[in-house]
Amino acid sequence: MHQGSCLCGAVKFTVSGSLGKGSACHCQQCRQWTGNFYVDTEVQREQLTIEDEGNQLKWFDTSHKVRRGFCGRCGSSLFFDPIDKEKHCWIGIALGAFTTPTNTEIGLHIFVGEKGDYYEINDGAPQNEF
Repeated sequence: MHQGSCLCGAVKFTVSGSLGKGSACHCQQCRQWTGNFYVDTEVQREQLTIEDEGNQLKWFDTSHKVRRGFCGRCGSSLFFDPIDKEKHCWIGIALGAFTTPTNTEIGLHIFVGEKGDYYEINDGAPQNEF
C-alpha cells in the first residue's frame, strides 16, 4: 500500500499493489505544469483511491487526449489522466506526491528533445526523443 497527498493535504490518495518504474517527461507542457520535468508512475485505475476534502481536486484538459489533476488549494501537480478511459486503464501519479516510500526509480525519459537547457540527464535510464 502506498499513500500520498498534495502539499496542503486536501487531496489524499492510496495505491494498492506495487508501483512500476517512473517515467520522466521533459516536454514543455510538463515543465510549465510542474516547474521542472514531471515524473510519474502509471497504475491501474482500480488500484487508486482518492480522498478529496472540500472538493479541491481540479482537472485541466491540456489536449483532447489527456487531462491533468491538481489541488485547487495548494496547486500541487498530482495526476496525468488519459481522457479515453475505454482505451487506457491506467492513470499517472506524480512520484513526488507520495508520502510513503515508493521503492521505484526512473525507468524512462520521454520528450527529451524538449528538455530544459538548465539540466542534464545522466542517470543511465533510456531516453526517447518524443
